Formats: sequence, structure tokens, C-alpha cells
Amino acid sequence: MRTLPEGRLEYGMQLPVQSQSTIYAEPWEAAAGVDDLVEIARVADRSGFAYIASCDHVAIPRRLADAMSTVWYDPVATLAFLAAATERVRLLSHVAVVGLRHPLVTAKQYATLDHLSGGRLVLGVGAGHVREEFEAVGADFERRGAVLDETIDALRAALGPDEFPVHHGKTYDFEGLGQRPRPAQERVPVWVGGSSPAAVRRAALRGDGWLPQGDPRDRLPGQIARLTALRAEAGVEEPLTIGAIAEPLYVGEPGWEVGRRTLSGPPEVLAASLREYAAMGVHQIQVRFRSRSRAELTDQMAAFGADVAPHLG
Repeated sequence: MRTLPEGRLEYGMQLPVQSQSTIYAEPWEAAAGVDDLVEIARVADRSGFAYIASCDHVAIPRRLADAMSTVWYDPVATLAFLAAATERVRLLSHVAVVGLRHPLVTAKQYATLDHLSGGRLVLGVGAGHVREEFEAVGADFERRGAVLDETIDALRAALGPDEFPVHHGKTYDFEGLGQRPRPAQERVPVWVGGSSPAAVRRAALRGDGWLPQGDPRDRLPGQIARLTALRAEAGVEEPLTIGAIAEPLYVGEPGWEVGRRTLSGPPEVLAASLREYAAMGVHQIQVRFRSRSRAELTDQMAAFGADVAPHLG
């Protein structure tokens, strides 16, 4: 299935405020709150963004807290809250570490979110990387890849049309247990995150989409070729929504130091650069804007939607 419309390069964003890793958070986010998050989501909704996304961490160990921070909003609560403040933008977990929870628990949460939002969920899943989180909740860190593979299969059943889903696997086994409400979508799209060989294979064989984790432009064509080959070898004919994380953006001339990797300039220049992703076979790009305040961020988002997006083709 193709989650997004064909024929154009779509764009979405991971929300600020809800996760504040030092890798990408802007200084102003530290003092931001609910009102800021709601306004940003509404601007995304009005400005043609395909999705807004929220991350997933249960608890951050002290050894990682300085770099990652401990600010990680719960994705189900966050996306459900923002669903009520928006109308059309899709709601993406980027990514849910589903191995931390039993798949029936995950299915209950996300099926309810899809039901309440009128079918706007995209379930992004990943293996996770913080050992202490797994140990704290009694999950298997060493087998997290294999567990994720089975969990995706279990979630396919639990998020499908059947009120009493069935799954018999090595780690999880259930049948005869009913869950309602069912998702509003007949098939909830599952996008698989990660860029390791195992993650790419998982996306190719089990996903409706692929969410790379920081692959630079020059690495994407090889990854996409591998995805395509793996799906062909397995006889998977359904289209795969291929994503990319674009470089940081600033629409116009910033007038302040935005970093050497940031793409900036007139809308047509930015669009020409971003169209290179589509030429590689990418269907959606995740964008992040440099900003010094919520107002500057929402201005950037609106300018991108009005002036850059029409030229993405």
C-alpha cells in the first residue's frame, strides 16, 4: 500500500518540544510547552505537511541524560492530544519502540488513536537502542531485532479488521481475545525505522514504508536499491513508501549562524535541492527548520508550505 499520494514529493516533520535531544533541539524549546506544541501542529496541518511525528522513550539512564535529555513525551498521548487540534495531517510514531510492550498493549493504544483521529495513524516502529529501558521493563535487549520482527507480525494481526486477532509465535501467542474499538483504517500502515542491514531488510520484507536514520544523500541510492532487490526476491509487489531525513532548512537568507549543513536560500533553490531526493526514488522527506523561537519556526513552516512545496513536483 502507498500511504501518501503518488506523483509528488511529500514532506512531514518530527515535532519539536516533545523530544529534546541535544543533537537537534533548539535552545528555545527548553522553555516551550503545550501551547507551542499545539500551534506548531496546527501550522503543519494548514501548511500541507503530510504528517507530524513524535518519538518514543520510556526512561533515559543517567549516562545518556546529558546528550539525550530526559524530555521525551509519550507518543500515543501526544499524537492523540494533537489529533483533536488538527484536521487532516497524519500522525506518525517516529519511532515506537514496540519491543518494550506486549503487542496487544501497543495495538490497544494505537488502534484507539487511529479510531479517534479518523484513520490518520502511521505506525513507525524501531528496535530501540537503550539497554536500561529494556531491562527496566523486563524486555529482551539482546533479542530486540528478532522480537521486533515478530512484533510487527503480531501487530499486523492485532491492528487488522478482526475483533479477535490471532497470532502464534515464539515470543507472543494469543487468540480468542477481543479488542475494540478497531482502527478506522482497514490496514494501518507500518513504517520501519533504521538504516542497519537488519533494519533495511525488515523494512523491505515487513514494512509499508522505510524511515532511514540519518543516511546522507550519497548513501540513499544504495539503500533504496537494496530495498527494491529484497522485495523483488521475496515476491512483495506492494509499493513501499521510502523516506529520507533532509538536511536542516531555512527558507530565505537567515541573517544568523544556522550551521554549515543547513540548506538556505530562495524557495526555488531549496526546492531544486530537495527534488534530488525524488530523483533517487524517495517519496517523503522529513524536514527540520532552524529557528530561534516558536514564531520563527512557524513562519518557516508556513513559508515552506506556501513557497517551496509547490515546486517539489
